[in-house]
Amino acid sequence: MLARTRAWLNEMSERVINEQDSEQDRLNKTLLIFACGLMGFGSILWLALYWAMGIKFSSTVPLTYLGISAISLAYYVYTRNFELFRTLQVSLFLFVPFVMQWSIGSYVSSSGVALWALLAPVGVMIFQGARQSLPWFAAYIVLTAISGFFDYWLTSGVEAGVTMQSIAVFFTLNFAAMSTIMYLLISYFVRQRDRLQDAVDEQNKLLRVEQEKSEALLLNILPAPIARRLKDSQGIIADGFADVTVMFADIVDFTRLSAELPPKAVVELLNEVFSRFDAMAEQHHLEKIKTVGDAYLVAGGLLEHDGVNFAVDARDYSSAILRLALDMREYTTRLARERQMELAIHVGICSGPVVAGVIGTRKFIYDLWGDTVNTASRVTDEARAGIILVDATTYRRSRHHFEFEGPFNVVGKGKGNIEVYKLIDIAPHLRPVTV
Repeated sequence: MLARTRAWLNEMSERVINEQDSEQDRLNKTLLIFACGLMGFGSILWLALYWAMGIKFSSTVPLTYLGISAISLAYYVYTRNFELFRTLQVSLFLFVPFVMQWSIGSYVSSSGVALWALLAPVGVMIFQGARQSLPWFAAYIVLTAISGFFDYWLTSGVEAGVTMQSIAVFFTLNFAAMSTIMYLLISYFVRQRDRLQDAVDEQNKLLRVEQEKSEALLLNILPAPIARRLKDSQGIIADGFADVTVMFADIVDFTRLSAELPPKAVVELLNEVFSRFDAMAEQHHLEKIKTVGDAYLVAGGLLEHDGVNFAVDARDYSSAILRLALDMREYTTRLARERQMELAIHVGICSGPVVAGVIGTRKFIYDLWGDTVNTASRVTDEARAGIILVDATTYRRSRHHFEFEGPFNVVGKGKGNIEVYKLIDIAPHLRPVTV
């Protein structure tokens, strides 16, 4: 029996508030049913007290109210027409108190029972909003004025056999009961609103966290200025640069190395090496472009970073690229010694014009194209393990700050003879003094 009752109550609950309702709809429905219950209980209590005190008058109005309210609630459960249910209940809230007052006599003899009608505009304000409550409040004022008009002209002496002592008691009861209902409704509304606000704040917090993750992920894929442009515009992003220094760094004989190591160890090694390269590139204010297999592509002169405008002087970003190449070579040499493994890089660096842009709509990348990029790749192929080769343009702008050997001629695939110089170290007069 208990199980069947619980199942029936669950079914009724699902018909009153269904899964498709928003949190606001759930709150509005709960509040209205709560108010309906309070008004019904108040009517029964009010009627019982009058009769207990020996004050007899027609019970038609309160009993009719209870009947219509119950029928409207049953009709709502059956049809799920909440708008009709809400309109019927608010209409009852508004008109029934005035009808009860008129059936008893005046404001005084009814002990201000018409005050209960204030629940109609206040309830609409809570259920629907301030603008929707205005017509109901206007109707409340009109009915109040009409009642006051007839009371003024028609009332005299004691009304309907109700003593002034009884009137005083019921004035107190009516005001206390109505104030209590208002307080309970508004209190429940505020608590639920705060709960919803807390839920919204929590969702916004989670949304901000996810947004920050997305921003960080996007910045791991694209340079910051390019990421901003991509978010602001869905058009093609393409730029031409008259002078950029490009560096390719390849791990020497990586095919053999990957065959000797387990797959997981290969990935872990690449991740360790390239993560360190990423940190170095950021330290030198350079843009990592991409990794292709065991090849690492980085460029200088594309963007402003951290207040450093490399576009002002080409020597700045070219020098930064050369310093990065030396740091990367030193790191891989040290790592090979620590791991007791054959690990080395060969590097090719070239300066010149490039085209840069974002390609693709899914798994998009920021990439570089042009003869400068192709030449840097060919120069890398001709460099031996631990060797850093630069083209003539990069050498000329950096020869006073770095130590080179050369020139040498290498034959690049599809490029013919390329004049290159071997980077040895920072120029002796710029090296830090060691004690």
